[in-house]
Amino acid sequence: MIIHIDMDAFYASVEERENPEIRGKPLIVGGHPERRGVVSAANYPARQFGIHSAMPTVQAVKRCPHLLIVHPRHGLYRKVSQQIVDIFSRYTPMIEPLSLDEAFLDCSGSEKLYGDSARIGKQIKSDISNELELTASVGIAPNKFLAKLASDYGKPDGFTVILEEQVQEFLDPQPVDRLWGIGKVGSARFRSLGIQTVRDLRLADPGIIKNLLGQDSVRIRNLASGIDDRKVIPDSDVKSISQETTFARNISNYSAIESTAIYLTESVCYRLRKAGLEGRVIKVKIRFADFHTISRSRTLEKPSHRTQTVWGNVRTLIAEELKGKSFKVRLIGVGISGFDSEQNEQVSIFDQVKQDIHSDKPSRSVDRLTDKIRNRFGRDVIQLGRSVGLKKDS
Repeated sequence: MIIHIDMDAFYASVEERENPEIRGKPLIVGGHPERRGVVSAANYPARQFGIHSAMPTVQAVKRCPHLLIVHPRHGLYRKVSQQIVDIFSRYTPMIEPLSLDEAFLDCSGSEKLYGDSARIGKQIKSDISNELELTASVGIAPNKFLAKLASDYGKPDGFTVILEEQVQEFLDPQPVDRLWGIGKVGSARFRSLGIQTVRDLRLADPGIIKNLLGQDSVRIRNLASGIDDRKVIPDSDVKSISQETTFARNISNYSAIESTAIYLTESVCYRLRKAGLEGRVIKVKIRFADFHTISRSRTLEKPSHRTQTVWGNVRTLIAEELKGKSFKVRLIGVGISGFDSEQNEQVSIFDQVKQDIHSDKPSRSVDRLTDKIRNRFGRDVIQLGRSVGLKKDS
């Protein structure tokens, strides 16, 4: 069984924990309206007003005039995220982070010590609540897709287990857009053909599904039958590290795309440095409202995990596809592959002065120092010059 743990309104919940006076009030973590700020996260009271991530802050304030706006502290969130991972590590080394606030766990090798996956999931949920004063939603199922679906099912503060014999019973009544890769536009097309639920899709003529989804039809039909063979892979074992965001609404604001992309870039680079990895291939993934998806990449001359280096290339790739154009984006993702282990770098003492002057080693040291400072004192005490005005906390 696979466990998926997803923190509830993570950034906003951390801020409420730090300042109990704002708890329960409509709150966003994001930039200010007058600075073309963007919502990074919204708590559940704010979501009742239709406020969601990647929404321009000025629009959020129009929907809720008494909305509280908190400037992001990504260093604090990373620190809390590490505390959460430390809790996971008590029960299994098989941890695959998806972002700061969610991860897949495979506890099959730990069940003799701690009990079955359901018991472990309950204990982790309890540890997070008791030690960190935060709530997590937990989903447990035979594979990643179902575990993710299960954690979403009971949010917030949910706990859902899908046993092998319950898979189709759970899946069949779900709306078709619960399948990864089908959103509002895709589900509208299916509805026009009388396909509204997962069961409808599962039993539909395969030719119809292929005409609608092309090469993706096999994957979608497998998901409709509860089939997902992907394993939980820790960061240290992966061939690429990536992070992506699916927006609650299609985005046509270029500043919002950039703000989201710089956040994703920082998160990916942070994970790279933590794993002691550097990559040569920088990738950007963009999915549009009609589900047309493109992937663009650049290959560096030298492997890197520097935030500035990666962001410069990510920004260029995004600009080439979107800047000055009309678009509606559903998903944006950033990834890095082509790893070289940082520990394998051998530098001659005779090359040291030359490297210090001409290479990116000083900037690497800055990244390491920046990580330490942010982890200890918070995101806002130090900021990269190139990202000023572009980050999600701008």
